[in-house]
Amino acid sequence: MVITIVVVYVDDIILTGDVASIQGLKSRLHKTFSIKDLGILHYFLGIEVTYTPTGIILTQKKFIKDLLDFSGISDHKRVVTPLPLNLKLTANEGLLYPNPTYYRNLGGKLDFLTHTRSDLAYTVQHLNQFMKSPRMPHYEALQYSLKYITSTASQVILLHATYQLTLQAFSDSDWASCPNSERSFIGYILLFGKSPICWKSKKQPTVFKSSSEAEYRVMAFASSEITWTVRLLEELVFHERTKHIEVDCHFTRDKVLEGLIQLSYLPTQFQLADVLTKTLPSNQLTLIQAWHGPVLDFQVFPLNECIHSSCEYL
Repeated sequence: MVITIVVVYVDDIILTGDVASIQGLKSRLHKTFSIKDLGILHYFLGIEVTYTPTGIILTQKKFIKDLLDFSGISDHKRVVTPLPLNLKLTANEGLLYPNPTYYRNLGGKLDFLTHTRSDLAYTVQHLNQFMKSPRMPHYEALQYSLKYITSTASQVILLHATYQLTLQAFSDSDWASCPNSERSFIGYILLFGKSPICWKSKKQPTVFKSSSEAEYRVMAFASSEITWTVRLLEELVFHERTKHIEVDCHFTRDKVLEGLIQLSYLPTQFQLADVLTKTLPSNQLTLIQAWHGPVLDFQVFPLNECIHSSCEYL
C-alpha cells in the first residue's frame, strides 16, 4: 500500500510520500483547483528548508532579518541568554511604555519565531503576559531578547536522518515562580530520534498547592502530546487535555503501565525542558542548543546528492 500525506494550511499544500503517487495526486488536484507547483519544498509559512546528507535543516533566518530590521535595534552587544538571569518582571512596576502597539507587534513576531526556536519559548510567553499594558522594564527585557536573537541568528533545527526513531519527552515545572500570581511555569519538549519536533512553555491558569501537583500536571500534558504524536503516526489523531490532578496522576500512571512512557531521573544539566520554564545560564543554554543542530552557518548540498524521498510544496 502506498501512502501519500497531504498537509494543508489555507491555500498552501505540502505533499510527501512516493514520487509516482505525488505526481498522480498533483495531476488530479490541478484539474480541479489549478494549482501552482513549486517543486521540492524549500519554504513554507516563513520556515526555510534545506537538505543535507545528515538530515533536513529548518530555520527562519529571513524572518529573523526582517524582525531585526523592524525592531531597529542598533546595539549589537552580544548576550548569551534570552533574558537576564534571575529577572523577575512584574505587571505594575516601572513607567508605562509610550508605544504599546510597537511592543505588541514585536511580541507577535517573536511568538512566530518560536516555531523553530524552543530556546525562546519561555521568554516569549513571559514577555507576552504584558501585552495589554507594557511598561519600560518589559520593553527593556524585550530589547535584551532581540540582542540575544542577533547573537544566535544562525541557530537552526536539524531533523536528523536516522533509522533509530525513538520518541523521548522531557518535562519540567518551576513551581509558584510567577511574582504576580504565584502560578507555576511548566514546559515540555519531545524528541523524535535526536530531532526536536514539539515543545511548549506555559504559565498555568491556576495556583498549584505543591510542586508535586505542578510536576504531575506537566507530565500529564507531555503524556497527552506523546499520545497525540504516536496516534498521529498511526494515522489516528487523539488529543485529550485533563483538568484535575487526580486525573493527571492516573492518566500518566496508565501510560507508564501500558509501556508507552518510561519515567527516569534526569540530572538538571541534561533537562532539556528547563529552557521552557526559566532563563538558564549560558553553559546550560549552550547544551540545550546543541540538540537543535549546528549553530554556525551550514553548507548547502545539491538536491540530487541528498534527497532519497520526496517532499514537495504547492
